[in-house]
Amino acid sequence: MIERNQFPHTVRMVQNLQIPLSDGCTLTARLWLPDDAETNPVPAIVEYIPYRQHDGTAALDARTHPYFAGHGYAALRVDIRGSGNSEGVLHDEYLKQEHEDALEILSWIEKQSWCSGNIGMIGISWGGFAALQIAALRPPQLKAIITVCSTDDRYTDDVHWMGGCLLTSSVSWGAGIFGVKHRPPDVSVVGDKWRDMWLDRLESNSVPLISWLKHQQRDEFWQHGSVCEDYDSVECPVYAVGGWTDGYTDAIFRLMENLKGPRRALVGPWTHVYPHFGFPGPAIGFLQDSLRWWDRWLKDKKNEIESEPMLNIWMQENFRADASNPTVNGNWFGLKDWPPDEHSRKVFWLADNKLDPSPRSEISLEIRSPTTSGLKGGEWCPRDGGGMGPEFQMDQRQDDGCSLCFETDYLEEDFEILGKPTLNLDVAVDQPIAMLAIRLCDLTPTGKSSRITFGLLNLCNRDGHNNPKSIIPGERFTIQLQLKSVAYRFLKGHRIRLAISTNYWPMAWPSPKRETVTVFSGSASLELPTTDNIDVITLDEPFKQAEGAPELLAHIESPESTAMNINYNVGTGETDLAYQTDDGVTYYPDIDLSTQRTADNHYLIRDNDPTSATVRMYRTFKISRQDWSASTVETLQLTCDADAFEVQAKLEAFDTDECIFSRDWIERIPRNFK
Repeated sequence: MIERNQFPHTVRMVQNLQIPLSDGCTLTARLWLPDDAETNPVPAIVEYIPYRQHDGTAALDARTHPYFAGHGYAALRVDIRGSGNSEGVLHDEYLKQEHEDALEILSWIEKQSWCSGNIGMIGISWGGFAALQIAALRPPQLKAIITVCSTDDRYTDDVHWMGGCLLTSSVSWGAGIFGVKHRPPDVSVVGDKWRDMWLDRLESNSVPLISWLKHQQRDEFWQHGSVCEDYDSVECPVYAVGGWTDGYTDAIFRLMENLKGPRRALVGPWTHVYPHFGFPGPAIGFLQDSLRWWDRWLKDKKNEIESEPMLNIWMQENFRADASNPTVNGNWFGLKDWPPDEHSRKVFWLADNKLDPSPRSEISLEIRSPTTSGLKGGEWCPRDGGGMGPEFQMDQRQDDGCSLCFETDYLEEDFEILGKPTLNLDVAVDQPIAMLAIRLCDLTPTGKSSRITFGLLNLCNRDGHNNPKSIIPGERFTIQLQLKSVAYRFLKGHRIRLAISTNYWPMAWPSPKRETVTVFSGSASLELPTTDNIDVITLDEPFKQAEGAPELLAHIESPESTAMNINYNVGTGETDLAYQTDDGVTYYPDIDLSTQRTADNHYLIRDNDPTSATVRMYRTFKISRQDWSASTVETLQLTCDADAFEVQAKLEAFDTDECIFSRDWIERIPRNFK
């Protein structure tokens, strides 16, 4: 990244800006703005998240928000109620209270002497959700948004449920939000009331994972905050951004298809990061690109951005799976709209181990995957918690060996796909509850297998996520399973592999009993959406080099460390995927504060026993200054039997060495077609 310290405007920072709300609660924000904004008001750009602007996101914020301010904007990083140094209590994600507070924040900003009255919202993950959800409320001050790594559908495309299957990311994020909402404010900012504020958070606590597990179908709980319920409610211009390795990319294409107002999309070769920090694949000048968006919609500059491609997409090729350092080649291209006017599909038929261009006589094939099938799959959304751990997929050959596999001959020419691959399949199952995991892989000439896209389906949800029904054992039925959207070029000499398994641990929770699925090949087909007949716009170098404002001054007193090990106990048949992280100790001299976070995560399962599945999380957080410290210790565990999930949690809080709070939870939640 190129570091810029000279801008068109001199930037001034307000470190602990207080934003009063009508109920008496005060939120805390950090503000960057041009020095002369009080006499020459400017538009405002807001990022609204609970991750502690004072210390938690300070390093990332320092590269981004001063850059916007230096180009003539007021940039605000606001901590949500009950997080960081903001007063109140944070109960769960995307609640009505969060939305109401946001509307008040926008109204307050509009009235400030430094604001021109036009406001934009930007955010990644929670902040991207917030921008979309607030846009759907149509506040008059909100003129445009940039939403990064977010979704329009909280049930199908968030960390909780995928294809009606429980993602274990729901547990890891459950541990994450459990910690975020119970962390203390800083006494140097809020003063003597800091401990009372902290105790309010601790004593009003809850375990969000319990609430999430009580809503196992797509009911009103998940419909709230899902803008797909009414796309027409979003009227302001929307710039939707994401990466192919991120968990949320499908939403970008739905937004481009269904929104009516000005809209733009960017999909690169990245995981859950802003594109100017892009990885894997090349980072880009996202801040420069964002400024063009803001200039058009917040300053009404006629910069012709509407005449450019609606979608800017990275066509991947030669993806090479690696847990820590995946690599991918490719190139940029543009599309004028989505979906394309003509979208051709190449159909392959499933034969005996083959993806065949022509249908063959029907045969039946059975698959009953080991409980550890999926062990090389990596995280559902790698590095969504920051950090640099080995969270990506590994070589897929071990998982392929646990699956029914069908593959093409060696390709005689490059073959491009763009969109959602679809598998049409007749199956029969010997259990009333079952799941399928479908992976599309790129096989190199040497045999290395890398997952290009995938999909999960709880077969009880085959007719919809709000209408589950048991499977009649032995009965043949038809399913259609769409994989995640993808743009990929399979190279000449490579092969395409389709892999079908009945388990995908530890990414997805297993069915109550090991199921045998019979696949009937006669009508089974894989439809791959191609780029044939699509008017593709060549984009040689559409983006400048990544730039950012200067790094925040911080001292790394002990470095970050990560370790992931897969341990197998031969005597018990138990596999333990253990993942430990230590963010190290970081000292922020401008606020004289040190922080440290650690995590110890375990995903355990025994051979042939899906009810042995266990996810166990242990997290610590500490802030300290001279002879004072405040810390939390959290544990969260999810186990099951054939009939119910069981959540166990514990929270402890310490003022220096004194334990000021401790509480335990244990709750059983019936499995509802899961």
